[in-house]
Amino acid sequence: MKNLKIFLTLILALSFVTSCIDEDNDELTGNAITGGLLTLNNTAIGYVVGNGSTYTATGSVYQGSVQTDKVEVYKSFTSSSTGETSNEVLYETLPIAQSGIGTSGVFSTSFNYEDLISGLVLDGNPLPPSDGDLSIGDFWTLRYVSTLSDGNVVMNSGVTKVSVGTRFAGIYRTIDAEYYRIGVLTYTTADWPAETVIESVDATTYRVVEYFGAFNGNEWYFQIDANDNITYPDETPDGDAQTGNGQPLITCVSDPNNMTNVPCGPTANIVIRDDVNGADQLVMSFGYLTAGSGPREFYQVLEKIVD
Repeated sequence: MKNLKIFLTLILALSFVTSCIDEDNDELTGNAITGGLLTLNNTAIGYVVGNGSTYTATGSVYQGSVQTDKVEVYKSFTSSSTGETSNEVLYETLPIAQSGIGTSGVFSTSFNYEDLISGLVLDGNPLPPSDGDLSIGDFWTLRYVSTLSDGNVVMNSGVTKVSVGTRFAGIYRTIDAEYYRIGVLTYTTADWPAETVIESVDATTYRVVEYFGAFNGNEWYFQIDANDNITYPDETPDGDAQTGNGQPLITCVSDPNNMTNVPCGPTANIVIRDDVNGADQLVMSFGYLTAGSGPREFYQVLEKIVD
């Protein structure tokens, strides 16, 4: 009798495991939708008021055993002052060429101000006919929807944010950089991120959305005056003290004795304009001070990425 009980217990346990495996397989394969995965080259685009420019967002779609036939681009607008969002309308349908498994199909959508405002209504009114009536921080959201060869429709999580800003908002690459930890050169250009995203807050204030030098998890602010000098406010627009990696911010002006390994003269903390191609450069020296340890000093030259 004892052996029979053991045998029955093993049978029940095996049945339970088999059942779990079958359920997991159903979840992973039976109901899964494959295909339609997009890679966006432009998750943030800076719209400069008064430029009259045409902007372009591009990307690619992985073509697997289930192909992507088309990508629909939907647009909406959000007011920075009220937080309200307009209706959403279809802007463009982009056909994707069929190709072999494992290849990528590319897509591109271009737009100017008239394209962006067409068909959008905010609080019962159309968007203003002149971009001069927009506010810094307003933005459009471009959302992407893939239609697959098997008829499934996939909404992609990635979007393109087209933010209203001033000239120096945008995405930047690093062309020169140094980081000194307590006087020791620790990181250089290769350690910096591939892209740094900068948004406009007002006519002179900019927000670094991500990265403090080579360190992620940071949001901070700087200002550019009429003479193209870069300064760093003591406080954020919300009134909080400026920090880097959670430590007090230091600059060539506020703490020159702890900023001795990076440039702090007339060649630092300036803007170098490129009026021909738009690849403006931000030359910046800043840092933070860790109590009981010492200063961390950063020098970076960021160049605006121009499509």
